[in-house]
Amino acid sequence: MVEHLGDIFGEQRALAAGRAFVDLSEREVIAVTGADRLSWIDSLTSQSLARLQPGESAETLLLDPSGRIEYAARVIDDGETTWLLMDAGTGAGFAAFLERMRFMLRVEVADRSAEYATIGMLGAREPAADAVSTLRRDADAPLGQRLLDVSAAPNGVPLVWNDPWTAVQPGGHQYARGAHPGADWSYREVLVERTRLGELADAPQAGTLALEALRIAAWRPRAATELDATAIPHEFDWLRSAVHLAKGCYRGQETVAKVHNLGHPPRRLVLLHLDGSDEVLPAAGDELRLGRPQDDGTVVGRITASARHYELGPIALALVKRSADPASELTVVADAGLVPATQELIVPPDAGAEVEVPRIPRLGAVRR
Repeated sequence: MVEHLGDIFGEQRALAAGRAFVDLSEREVIAVTGADRLSWIDSLTSQSLARLQPGESAETLLLDPSGRIEYAARVIDDGETTWLLMDAGTGAGFAAFLERMRFMLRVEVADRSAEYATIGMLGAREPAADAVSTLRRDADAPLGQRLLDVSAAPNGVPLVWNDPWTAVQPGGHQYARGAHPGADWSYREVLVERTRLGELADAPQAGTLALEALRIAAWRPRAATELDATAIPHEFDWLRSAVHLAKGCYRGQETVAKVHNLGHPPRRLVLLHLDGSDEVLPAAGDELRLGRPQDDGTVVGRITASARHYELGPIALALVKRSADPASELTVVADAGLVPATQELIVPPDAGAEVEVPRIPRLGAVRR
């Protein structure tokens, strides 16, 4: 794991153009085999996976009975095995949950993190191109082909995951309005046998800070950074890629439907443009207050991730209360000082309440 190699902005440019990869080998990999694997995971999680075809990519969330997010998984199926790509520190817990839910089904769950490493990259993407052909046609074709050459394919299908964040998925819903930066988010992950990582030693590489800056600019939520104990999908616009609103019952589905159809998420994700006049970069968990630094306003949220972007400057993702005025300036309370910030809406305050419920007249009321 390398945060940067000495040229943070240069690494971002190279990564965005498909000329560099990121070593994400601390991330975890869970494999599920057996004839019932897809219908079983479909019944437990938020995305429609029962008909996932070999080589297709998806994203799904495991919710608790109250609709709060417990785990997020990036999903590939190769026709024999469903591969769950997980953030570091989350794979073992998800695998343990799946083990408890096996009952008499034809499924087997295994943690394959010790065998497979995750490599991340971005690059040019053609409409309707699958993950493998896209990798071959990247702006820097030699790197894309090289990653494809070392990608794991234990059952004959290269394990290449294309991030569905690039568009609203079937059955999903987007709260963000207007142009969405996710449309240009051409991110993918490739699974590589750890014994073959050395074959990429001389390939162009970027650090994890470069990937983080590009992810934040794309408004892309991630389990390891954005989630806390009370997070629900609506707060991050995660219905866009990881939730199917019409697929039927799964754990937490009642909350998903109720908030989307009748209510509003209590918090909302925003992109913050930070004052770049000094070198203070907020950390995850730093408080957000309403108003300018001299106002000493009330606390309305917290930073989830921050970075210095090669075009946008200092930016951050933050969760704020739904009631916080979208037009208000905010102040980040960082250890090194107070940082002024302006909001860019991702999830608007009126997100949700998609179904208009007719008012029923009170008994005895007289119509005029």
